[in-house]
Amino acid sequence: MGASSCLSIVSLCSRFLRRSVTAAGLSAQAVDIDGNTTIHFWGPSAPTSKPKLVLIHGFGPPSIWQWRTQASFFAGEFDLYLPELIFFGDSFTKSPERSEIFQATCVVKFLEKLGISRYSVVGTSYGGFVAYRMAEMWPERVEKVVIASSAVNMRRSDNERLLKKANVAKIEDLLMPVTAKQLRTLIGFVISRRPYIPDFVLNDFQDVSNFIMHI
Repeated sequence: MGASSCLSIVSLCSRFLRRSVTAAGLSAQAVDIDGNTTIHFWGPSAPTSKPKLVLIHGFGPPSIWQWRTQASFFAGEFDLYLPELIFFGDSFTKSPERSEIFQATCVVKFLEKLGISRYSVVGTSYGGFVAYRMAEMWPERVEKVVIASSAVNMRRSDNERLLKKANVAKIEDLLMPVTAKQLRTLIGFVISRRPYIPDFVLNDFQDVSNFIMHI
């Protein structure tokens, strides 16, 4: 690992998060679900008799950045599965499909590959859209669903107001920041009392491999 990675605040945080979820009994794994799509996830080495709980991350960083606290809390009661959605983290596909329905289908197929047919799902932000589709399309598999901080009933006018407030032309200009200034704008929409974060830290978030969605 290079010197820049050793000095990276985000890389150090990533190491801590990996150690934390590993201590909760989860390990990094990958499943090829159809020859074209690979899902990377954190989960137990093998299913047990405990109920299954799937935690689906939102737009932005990989799952352990968003679910580390919950993973540590729930690991004793559930078999936890933290998948990386397609084009987040190390999950990828050759398919041209790009929708939350496709994401939901991939999560269901990955669970099928593991021999898991019944589970509860928690989704936050973009993950809430995926969780909603899973519950809608496979009610016989999804026992319970929790959707947090996710505008599944969003209207086109809501997007238009958001773009105007953010002073951007396209939603991807807000959700896929490439500069520290753009990332600070995005943070302003998701944290009510945001702390001051220096540009070098925000740039570090942009630069560290696998932190931002793969394009």
